[in-house]
Amino acid sequence: MAGITDLPFRRMVARFGAGLVVSEMVASGEMLTKKPSVRAKARVEMGLELPTSVQLAGREAQPMAEAAKMVADMGARIIDINMGCPAKKVTGGASGSALMRDPDHALRLIEATVNAVDLPVTLKMRLGWCDDSRNAPEIARRAEAAGIRMIVVHGRTRMQFYKGEADWAAIAETRDAVKIPVVANGDIVDAASARVALAQSGAAGAMVGRGAQGAPWRLAEISHALFGAPAPTVPHGRALSEFISEHYEAILSFYGRDLGLRLARKHLGWYADEAGAPLRAEMMVSETPEATLSLIERAFGERMAA
Repeated sequence: MAGITDLPFRRMVARFGAGLVVSEMVASGEMLTKKPSVRAKARVEMGLELPTSVQLAGREAQPMAEAAKMVADMGARIIDINMGCPAKKVTGGASGSALMRDPDHALRLIEATVNAVDLPVTLKMRLGWCDDSRNAPEIARRAEAAGIRMIVVHGRTRMQFYKGEADWAAIAETRDAVKIPVVANGDIVDAASARVALAQSGAAGAMVGRGAQGAPWRLAEISHALFGAPAPTVPHGRALSEFISEHYEAILSFYGRDLGLRLARKHLGWYADEAGAPLRAEMMVSETPEATLSLIERAFGERMAA
């Protein structure tokens, strides 16, 4: 997720365990400019046991292929092609889910990316552009033939954005169209929703997006409930305060003090929402690391322990 699944957040998720973590979406054209801020999105924790997939977005085959080679050299274990982002600034540039409107062009992009690297390449998409064009099964078949190794389908069309409810049952058509694993995505926020999504879609797995905001342990909880993975030890009270403080300081270290102060606020807000912690408003306007760390201790440590 753009602006969310950065390296500091992925480290926190990795602590609890998950089958796979995915980087922020990286624009292939911007990646080739070698801007430090863009390359930072694709940074992979070398030595991290948890596999990391770097997600690339683009509209032309050659830049996608070149960007794929770059992130492979940076340590990515998997490359994911984004054909699911519904944002206007992405689809307006003929990237993301806009590629589903032109399957022939999308396949040229997929083939170029697959042929550029020795890594597994996966595909993330939606049911289609709109209800009159639910072409995910067709694209999936062609993508599998081109060498795609796994497909994730968000159970909405692009025109739905994030409105309404994800149609997990509709993902079954894509699952039936291919032999490679198909993963269900959309509105999966806990073990209960994951269980229903898998039952309705018949998918091989579940991908969690917004459901992990403020809860880096959520993926491990779902894996434990559905697949028997080890149960995570979810922090509470002082342990939660120390965990969030560590995440906060990692954000400042990664982005620098000034930018980190601003970017960390959304994570603190999600942690507060998840835990029902007080002092949320104060954390959103705190202007120094020292003051923010004190608020974290009071909100998540002292008060919740009491």
